[in-house]
Amino acid sequence: MTAPSRRKLTTACKTLAAADPALGRAYEELGVPEWRVGDPCYAALCRLIAYQQLSTKAAGTIWGRTEAMFGEVTPEAVLAADPEAIRACGMSRPKVRHMVSIAEAMTTGLLDLERVCASDLDLARKELVSVKGIGPWTAELFLLYSVGAMDAFPVGDVGLMEAHKLLSEAETRMEIKEFTAHAACWQPYRGVAAHLLWGWINDRRAKAAQPSPQA
Repeated sequence: MTAPSRRKLTTACKTLAAADPALGRAYEELGVPEWRVGDPCYAALCRLIAYQQLSTKAAGTIWGRTEAMFGEVTPEAVLAADPEAIRACGMSRPKVRHMVSIAEAMTTGLLDLERVCASDLDLARKELVSVKGIGPWTAELFLLYSVGAMDAFPVGDVGLMEAHKLLSEAETRMEIKEFTAHAACWQPYRGVAAHLLWGWINDRRAKAAQPSPQA
């Protein structure tokens, strides 16, 4: 998979900046965000599952153990493995079940990632979420990172809502329903908006973590 071209991202950022002052501020401070890129494969889905509801550091450790165990995380390898061995890497039982469910869907043809990549966004979403273990958040992130869909959008992502609150200088964060409705004005570039917001808040946190210069 290749990320959208810089020209397309620049056009999208300018459109978003005109539509939403918060995104305009993010674009002014950050510039064109770096697009996160991943391969459209089974391992990418499993990695997203590993990272659910965990800190980046903890999830990275668990995923590293999982990769070390398999060498290459494939549907065939997961189906042949002892589920308890996967759990020993740090995966919860539900996450192991989801890995197995997705592997079964891929080996039976219920889920075809080449077809997902070639489909329009709505059809791709439907195929992904039809598989047990792939919820809307996982599907949208896969479509963002591995397919490069510029309008994929992980509804309810707390990081996005917090970044928008800070950029808007609002006292409280929008509720999910309100934020989702607000994000409708970002179409067809909601995925670019997500990258802008993530990029801005990650940059802000990185700067805050830097030690203060010695007096």
